[in-house]
Amino acid sequence: MHTGMKIRLFFNRPFVMDGRIILYLWIAISAFIGIFNLLTGRLHNNYKIYKYVFLNTIEQFPLYQHRPQFFDDVNHYGPVFGVIMAPFALMPDLIGATLWLVFLAMVMYFAVKELPLKPWQHLAILLICTNSMIIAQTNVQFNTATAALIILSYTLIKKEKDGWAAFMIMLGTFVKLYGIVGFAFFFFSKHKPKLILWSIIWGIVFFVLPMFISSTEFIVGQYKAWFNELIIKNQGNGSALQQNVSFLGMIHKSTGNFEFSNLPVLLGALLLFALPYLRIREYRQNSFQLLTLASVLIFTVLFSTGSEPNTYIIALTGVAIWFVIQPRPYSAWSLFLIIFGIVISSFGPSDLFPRSLYTQIIRPYALQALPCTLIWLTIVYEMLFKKSDNYLTNPKE
Repeated sequence: MHTGMKIRLFFNRPFVMDGRIILYLWIAISAFIGIFNLLTGRLHNNYKIYKYVFLNTIEQFPLYQHRPQFFDDVNHYGPVFGVIMAPFALMPDLIGATLWLVFLAMVMYFAVKELPLKPWQHLAILLICTNSMIIAQTNVQFNTATAALIILSYTLIKKEKDGWAAFMIMLGTFVKLYGIVGFAFFFFSKHKPKLILWSIIWGIVFFVLPMFISSTEFIVGQYKAWFNELIIKNQGNGSALQQNVSFLGMIHKSTGNFEFSNLPVLLGALLLFALPYLRIREYRQNSFQLLTLASVLIFTVLFSTGSEPNTYIIALTGVAIWFVIQPRPYSAWSLFLIIFGIVISSFGPSDLFPRSLYTQIIRPYALQALPCTLIWLTIVYEMLFKKSDNYLTNPKE
């Protein structure tokens, strides 16, 4: 049997085609990162911050103050995050940090598997996202879960499980605000009043939940402090080297002008984002919905001053979803964009990319955002002008 035949047989095996091989790989990588960090005495600072969101809530120590004896930098997560971290924070660091990373990988995997696509498309999405997932995991980022929550917000609405969709939207919002973009799928819901009602209910639940491990007065005060901290962080993101790796940052850093307001750019971007919603007849089409999901995932990164290299697991997920539903044969433009996106936006910050090129050109000018910007504009164009039946979106085909 020649080599080509062996390769085809390998990729036709069920555990490869249904994505389980990626799940095992992601779990193994996550476990390795967690165990390696602890055995080398380098518990990642982000995990320390996450752990102390819970411990500080219990002690009623201000969540948004420096505590340099335990961790560097400042927490930027909402009070409810302390409840999420409770089971991990109560474990020994070796176990807790490792299981946290494994948990993030599994949530992302199962979220992708919920997409209304065929197994090979799930596999392709997972493969395209793997390097970005490794970058996020190495830096113990919550962004992997953010991408998963946005995806689940959509898939649960599609399955008419609006109560649980509202859970995902509000959880993401109360943890890191990004989750609010889940309301972009509101028009796809067949039970809009139910979605609104459950969003209110879950909003109340998540607002109150941290009070059960602390006090009402402390938690209310911390929500106010969180709001103020996010304003301060947003103001400081503009010129920071590792922050504002977005379309906004690309403009500021490429021109050297950090004084002009982001508002006109944001309003223009929101207009472009909203224009496809005028195609009301397309709302029921899988392709239109999936393009909307891809647009939301990429938009969230491109137009946030808090975007960093690690945040691109969110955007690359949108890029992957867009690519796998493209009609065959792939156009030269689609192939160029996916290669450009993977090389610059995914591999750029990693050791798979020339460091001098990244540190001297890509990072200083936030050019990691460039491929995703072109892809997002392409998605907007396709949503406005392309026919839905051109896309590969029927999971039963």
